[in-house]
Amino acid sequence: MAPRTRPAPDSPNNGSSGKQGRSEARERLLSTASRLFYREGIRAVGVERILAEAPATRATFYRHFPSKEDLVVAYLHGVDADMRAGVRAAIETAPAPEDALRAIGAAVADSLTSPEFRGCAFLKAAAEYPDPDDQVRRVILDHRAWYTTTLTELFAQVFGNSPRRGKPEHAARHFVMMRDGAMSGAHLDGVDSVGDAFRRGVEGLLTLLH
Repeated sequence: MAPRTRPAPDSPNNGSSGKQGRSEARERLLSTASRLFYREGIRAVGVERILAEAPATRATFYRHFPSKEDLVVAYLHGVDADMRAGVRAAIETAPAPEDALRAIGAAVADSLTSPEFRGCAFLKAAAEYPDPDDQVRRVILDHRAWYTTTLTELFAQVFGNSPRRGKPEHAARHFVMMRDGAMSGAHLDGVDSVGDAFRRGVEGLLTLLH
């Protein structure tokens, strides 16, 4: 989904804490960077560009973010927080686990139609940070592990003890694969057709594998 440009919640991983972490300057820097990173690419946007558009001084920037990579990590933590909140809301409001999965899938399909949509923020970041030991890459992998685990748990509830029970982890990875494809191909193959195909794919996982 197209990430919002609100700041990430304060955490031990986002490079700031306390009053400093909640400062207006930090929020402005992170909001500006998030918008530019998602729209234009992380490595294409330099610190000077962020400072000019925030606006902020270099001293202010480095007081809140010791490096550009710390800013990138905070950006991705913000996207992750938004996605977790959306998935949590889908689970809490759905009458059954299959409805939660449909709601999660619908959110993916709906995000493709947003005018601000430029693909998956994590897939885009992964293409720019291929080193598995990079802290940005670790944030990406942690996010995907959470997403896949959450889907696996939901599919396990859907499949239950059905004699046609599939493997929940396989269904979850199939869901993620379809989501990745939809996020990557929507602007190439047509938003409406890709969104419809994704919805059908989710329904197929729910009806054909148990």
